[in-house]
Amino acid sequence: MIKQFFNPGIHTNNVSYLLLILRLAVGIFMLTHGMGKFYKLFGDAPIQFADPLGVGVTASLALTVFSEVLCSILLIFGLLSRAAAIPLIITMLVAAFIVHGNDGIGKQELPILYTVMYLVIAIMGAGKISLDKWIYSKINQA
Repeated sequence: MIKQFFNPGIHTNNVSYLLLILRLAVGIFMLTHGMGKFYKLFGDAPIQFADPLGVGVTASLALTVFSEVLCSILLIFGLLSRAAAIPLIITMLVAAFIVHGNDGIGKQELPILYTVMYLVIAIMGAGKISLDKWIYSKINQA
């Protein structure tokens, strides 16, 4: 019985299911953050948004929407997952250390947590249950 507490629990058959759960969870949750910004970008009201990198308010908002909406959708479907994780990592690092740099760990915690999850996806890939796997298998058949 006690031995089970020390079982590392790594089973390669389960990794793809875990990656699917991770991609769906992080993709859907980030998409909810991004949709408000999406409506702000394409709405009628004047754009008010942080410009932490000095590229302009509209460009900052557009880059954030690209990351939080488009890249999240790509993660949900497991399409170009490793590439989609990169803008999300950058966005979360900017949020944690530039936008909330002086706010303390309370405001930095969530973007850092997202960064870690995106790093896992960038390193591990989408897993077998993804469009990436389907496309990869089609390319290898040719």
